[in-house]
Amino acid sequence: MKDAKAPPDTASLGAAGGPSRPAEDIARMGSEIYERDIKAQVEADHDGEIVAIDVDSGEWAIGESVIAASDLLRAQRPEANDVFFERVGYRAVASLGGGPLRRTD
Repeated sequence: MKDAKAPPDTASLGAAGGPSRPAEDIARMGSEIYERDIKAQVEADHDGEIVAIDVDSGEWAIGESVIAASDLLRAQRPEANDVFFERVGYRAVASLGGGPLRRTD
């Protein structure tokens, strides 16, 4: 019988297979980049679309879905590991129910 191995710590995988930072750091950095550099450029013409942001470089791509935005960003930056997603004009990318997601600010 083979010994079972614990799965690798995904926070340390980097380009080999996952994020290199904790999710909280990616979210904080991605939100800061979105608010500071991207929001004003996309609000008027891209309501409801998804922005994928490489938090290491600040490069970003926009698409109709998380997959589309991610594919576009990965075409620009194949090495991007720490990617944050934002839905233009909304408080969250998706919801399982509850209150409205549309921003009121």
